[in-house]
Formats: sequence, structure tokens, C-alpha cells
Amino acid sequence: MSVSGAGSGSPGLMVEADNLHKRFGRLEVLRGVTLQVRPSEVLCVIGPSGSGKSTFLRCINHLEKIDAGRLWVDGVLVGYAQRGDRLHELPEREVCRRRAEIGMVFQRFNLFPHMTALENVMEGPVVVKREAKATARDRARDLLAQVGLVDKADVYPNQLSGGQQQRVAIARALAMEPKLMLFDEPTSALDPELVGEVLDVMRRLAEQGMTMIVVTHEMGFAREVGDSLVFMDGGVVVEAGPPRQVLSDPRQERTRSFLSKVL
Repeated sequence: MSVSGAGSGSPGLMVEADNLHKRFGRLEVLRGVTLQVRPSEVLCVIGPSGSGKSTFLRCINHLEKIDAGRLWVDGVLVGYAQRGDRLHELPEREVCRRRAEIGMVFQRFNLFPHMTALENVMEGPVVVKREAKATARDRARDLLAQVGLVDKADVYPNQLSGGQQQRVAIARALAMEPKLMLFDEPTSALDPELVGEVLDVMRRLAEQGMTMIVVTHEMGFAREVGDSLVFMDGGVVVEAGPPRQVLSDPRQERTRSFLSKVL
């Protein structure tokens, strides 16, 4: 992949996307996305289905490879090394090592069904980071306590509600001690009465200073917890700004049209 410009991201940013493009065959899903996220910032991303929100998240931890542009996390290129004016994809082992520093929580909980809640949270540190099981177990219990589920440590996923499974998934991501957390519509698969318990955990993470990018339809959460808000449509950033300003007084007609249907 040919590139131009400086080889390092801007100082003081946790995430920097510069003119990102991503195609699936003929379909161009990202068409020049540029945005920045500072450490300890909560960025909320909203937009209609098919606007590129989830694809953008998956590019941040290199679950999807970009076709053009640049993407840095904590000043380091994601998935690539620069040699001269070209980007070369990193070996999978190095990609996985860097990906371990980025936690991700999906719409579906993706827990290992044959493992208890405690074992799910322990798995990453033990297998990926070669952490001692006793150390991983103690930290897993602390994290389950943090998400209000220490009493469910020995319970299997099929015995947990959707909200409880998603809270275990958050604890599992935190067990890797990430510098950045990505949330891909983490409440969209939940019954309405279970949404609040997951948002409460995310709210506490924000208060603790975790850098977060949250793709969400929960406008109240975006308004209350988000430091910045991006509205995406058609693979581009249509509008960005403080959540209260964008939600209450959007400048773009496309944003106004979308919000009139969801608020």
C-alpha cells in the first residue's frame, strides 16, 4: 500500500484516523473517514445501519484491513509497518500482540459456552499473556465484582441473562488491561429492561478514565457520557461535535433527518 506524509501519528492522541477507505468488493463502506480521539475521551458514534460504523471499529483493531489511509492507536500504526513510502502488513503474531491492547465488546456476547464466567475472564490473560492462573483468577474475580457479577463466577453463560453475559464480556475485555475499549452496539441484542445494567458498567468505566469508542443507538448515554459525538452515513463522517450540541441542534440536514426518527 502506497502512502504519503509523516510516518507517525499526532502526539497526544489515542486514536487517529486519516482518510480511511475500506471496500468489500465493489461496495465502498468507508469513504475517507478522518477523526481523532484523545486519551480518556469517550467518543460515541451514531448513524443508520450500513453507514460504516462497525467496519470502522473493526479497522481499529485490524479485524478488517484498510484499503487506503492511515490509522494509529497511541501513536503506532495499526496492522502495518512503514518502510520508506510504503506500508507493509505486519505478521499475524505482531498484529495479535497489538490487538491485545485494544478491548472489544460486540453486539453478541461471544462467550465460551463451555467455560464459567470466571474462566471466560481468565482465558485471555492466561493464554495470550501467559499470566499465572492464580494471578489471573484473582484479577478475574475483582473484575466480576466490578461489573456486579462476582456471585456468578462459577455459572455458565447459558445460565446468565443477556445483560449478565454482556457484563462478563466487558470484564473479559478488561482482563487484558487494554489502553482502549471499543463497543459495537453492546446493548442492541438485549431486552430493554437489561440495557441499563450494561450502560451503568460503561458509565463507570468512563468515570475511571478509560478511553472508549462506542457505536450506539442509546442517545441518552451518548448525551450524558460522551465527550464527543460523530454521526456517520454512507461511509463518511457527516457531522461531529459535543453530544448535546449535535443531538439538540444538528447543523446538517442529514443529521436532523436521522435524529428526527430515533429521538
